Amino acid sequence: MTQGPLTTEAGAPVADNQNSETAGPGGPVLVQDQALLEKLAHFNRERIPERVVHARGAGAYGTFTLTRDVSRWTRAKFLSEVGKQTETFLRFSTVAGNLGSADAARDPRGWALKFYTEEGNYDLVGNNTPVFFIRDAIKFPDFIHTQKRDPYTGSQEADNVWDFWGLSPESTHQVTWLFGDRGIPASYRHMDGFGSHTFQWNNEAGEVFWVKYHFKTDQGIKNLTAEEAVRLSGVDPDSHQRDLRESIERGEFPSWTVQVQIMPAAEAATYRFNPFDLTKVWPHADYPPIEIGRLELNRNPENVFAEVEQSIFSPAHFVPGIGPSPDKMLQGRLFAYGDAHRYRVGINADHLPVNRPHATEARTHSRDGHLYDGRHKGAKNYEPNSFGGPVQTGRPLWEPVPVTGGTGNHVTPLHPEDDDFVQAGNLYRLMSENEKVRLIDNLAGFISQVSRDDIAERAVGNFRQADEDFGKRLEAAVQALRGR
Repeated sequence: MTQGPLTTEAGAPVADNQNSETAGPGGPVLVQDQALLEKLAHFNRERIPERVVHARGAGAYGTFTLTRDVSRWTRAKFLSEVGKQTETFLRFSTVAGNLGSADAARDPRGWALKFYTEEGNYDLVGNNTPVFFIRDAIKFPDFIHTQKRDPYTGSQEADNVWDFWGLSPESTHQVTWLFGDRGIPASYRHMDGFGSHTFQWNNEAGEVFWVKYHFKTDQGIKNLTAEEAVRLSGVDPDSHQRDLRESIERGEFPSWTVQVQIMPAAEAATYRFNPFDLTKVWPHADYPPIEIGRLELNRNPENVFAEVEQSIFSPAHFVPGIGPSPDKMLQGRLFAYGDAHRYRVGINADHLPVNRPHATEARTHSRDGHLYDGRHKGAKNYEPNSFGGPVQTGRPLWEPVPVTGGTGNHVTPLHPEDDDFVQAGNLYRLMSENEKVRLIDNLAGFISQVSRDDIAERAVGNFRQADEDFGKRLEAAVQALRGR
């Protein structure tokens, strides 16, 4: 391939491929960043018809029950009354593997939860980890390309994976999670879930709070070792899907205790970590998790294709009282998920039974296209109209976020204790000695497969910056496996 500047599909040079264009250094991403939108739109259309990511999954219906009054923080109706129950659908998944891959892979697990509320569907689309590999959506297609099959070899390549991670030090925290004991859950029932991103809650008075969601498994955490996972993947590649289905069939309904961390909006600007950086957590000592409810899964889908594979989730599906934050990964996903579903399932995917609202009715002026069922009959398809059509409410779902500064491709703002390694080091130091040994073995086994010394050295260097002992032990383990 000819060397030269990176360009758009139309051949225009790309000025910045690391940072999305935002309204000021900490503001929301701008629609005018066409390099970002083109990149995400192209990425969503690279494979047909399975999901580009999260292809391998399983799901179940359930019930969310509110156990604490949270009206002081949000006006969302499904969170308005202690004891109130809301129907849900939860899809679990691996990230990188294709539809036929094994469940017991070392990979983050997707946690896509749909609440069928009386104000419309609310989708909370996260993972089984509280952080992620990158903090800006403009890097997401590049990241996933390193995890998927190489276009030349047709296989996942250690060179690609560690070249990207080594050159993207913000991934160090999530990689430490992934190669630790929780990198391979024993089942979907035995892992926690997280909204991962920071979201906005707003109350009737218009006060704003930033929140993070946690779903703590009531079954207890159980994981597989690397050796157990290899064996299970060969014996039963459908292990997690089978376990979930059979547990519900037995009446052993899995459940999770739902917690939130809540930060008053005024505290965000001076918090020691950037609260909108997806590679960071909010330490529980700063913002203790508050229990607000219980999630139970109690009904299996009747048809996996119709209800699991055709289910769609979008972080842009909010309800009154809940909204986005300036998290740049979340901002990109607000576009990318809906765009992926319109391409993969069709423009009317929201009309399918698993996706349409269950506790209210969707009233839109959109018509026609693939899968359209004629539900609107002869109703007018424009607004305003004088024929009794639906009208706007005049009240946004969430409160505005102040922004300052000029437009541009801004680096994510740093807060006093922000760097790419501090929380990865904290996580390593929390581990027992046995956990550290397994972490080092898992990392070294993969890093040792790269073909170039500089890629291996750069990868190890990131972990050394997180913790000197971490890096020293990992370097020795990698050198031993590489015969140095």
